[in-house]
Amino acid sequence: MKSRRMTLRSALTALALVVAPGAAVVGTAGDAFAVTKISHATATSMFRQVGITWSSSGNCSDRNNSTCTSFEQLNLPTAQGAQTLKRASGCALNITGGTETGHASGTYSHWNGYKLDYGKNTCVTSYIKNYFTYIGLRGDGAPQYQSGSGNIYADEGNHWDVLYYNCGGC
Repeated sequence: MKSRRMTLRSALTALALVVAPGAAVVGTAGDAFAVTKISHATATSMFRQVGITWSSSGNCSDRNNSTCTSFEQLNLPTAQGAQTLKRASGCALNITGGTETGHASGTYSHWNGYKLDYGKNTCVTSYIKNYFTYIGLRGDGAPQYQSGSGNIYADEGNHWDVLYYNCGGC
């Protein structure tokens, strides 16, 4: 059994490096959901490939500064989910929040690499409301929509707060 775990761990590590150079697998082969974390540089490269932009009020990318927009320690499926949204919608996407400090905490949080914030525009809002299922209000009153793949899009007024459980069909 131990040999099988080592083989799976090696395979996951190799896959992470093929899928996203500069990525690292966090966890062991025995973990049910090992998460692949990527660097800020890897994420920005992935976003550039499909024309996704990003901005921050502080014009910076320091993960420990709440006025920055950082992608350090972003989950690979989260970055891939952003790429999927861009390709599927054809809309301009501007990321305004990533893994930087200052967001709500919890397992499925920005800090843990599961969420991105997108600036609102008519195209993105129409796409989400037309193609995803309204699932009710979040505890804070934000209307929520769920994609077919299970990701959740919350309308927080001036931006979309998106929780990526997976890459959305990448």
